[in-house]
Amino acid sequence: MAKTMGKPSPPGPATERASRARSGETLEQCVLRSLEQYFADLDGARPHALLEMVTAAVERPLLQFAMNRTDSNQSAAAELLGINRNTLRKKLQQYRLL
Repeated sequence: MAKTMGKPSPPGPATERASRARSGETLEQCVLRSLEQYFADLDGARPHALLEMVTAAVERPLLQFAMNRTDSNQSAAAELLGINRNTLRKKLQQYRLL
């Protein structure tokens, strides 16, 4: 942990994520916690297109992970994700990952 003027710096997002992962937090619990925080941050304002927002927030990094994990082999990434390769290509284009 880095120190500034004798005080430890607060943990950053990566440290907090690693800590939660070690504590056994599931992906589902992480999503629920994030949604609770999102609604708290809205401070009474009404959310809009919640499903689209959450889907994009999860789908884009999932596609990136699958492509990285398979060294950008679209057939292998599609198989890993359990989707058709054409569907994968469409989603990669949608998120501008091609």
